[in-house]
Amino acid sequence: MAMLRPALVILVFLTLVTGGLYPLVTTALGQWWFNDQANGSLIREDNTIRGSLLIGQNFDAAGYFHGRPSATANSPYNPEASGGSNLAASNPELDKEVAARVEQLRKANPQADSAVPVELVTTSASGLDYSLSPQAVAWQIPRVAAARQMSVDALSKLVAEHTQKPLVSIIGLPVVNIVELNMALDALK
Repeated sequence: MAMLRPALVILVFLTLVTGGLYPLVTTALGQWWFNDQANGSLIREDNTIRGSLLIGQNFDAAGYFHGRPSATANSPYNPEASGGSNLAASNPELDKEVAARVEQLRKANPQADSAVPVELVTTSASGLDYSLSPQAVAWQIPRVAAARQMSVDALSKLVAEHTQKPLVSIIGLPVVNIVELNMALDALK
């Protein structure tokens, strides 16, 4: 019994520290230092939550930049059903889906190069990607410029302004947040 008491005291102490105190401290610091990120990076317009800057949205009109395809259940970019298609690279169904997307994108973007960026035709593992590479966004510029009656140069400048570069170039690649970019397009009206 004498040996059991110290073990139980340590168990209770570590349970309180790691299961109670540590989560409370990290939550409080997260709310203090990174309030927006800790609360989901929500997009608010007129006191209405429109979405999150960290979850892609389904933009399919010609005047918007399109994000990476989503394979989530029920509807595209459904955060409650996050997941990929689970089709293997050797699956003929995946080849059909990619070929159909390539054909659709070439029809919608006749002014663009015939080599469609791979991230515009393949889904991600989560189905919720909110960003694309600057090259995939640049491929869409002629279509969006024509639909919005803007110059390609003005639109290229807007894309450059919304390109997020990593703090250190060897750690990551530049990306463009499609949700922010499309919101900036709407703000130009």
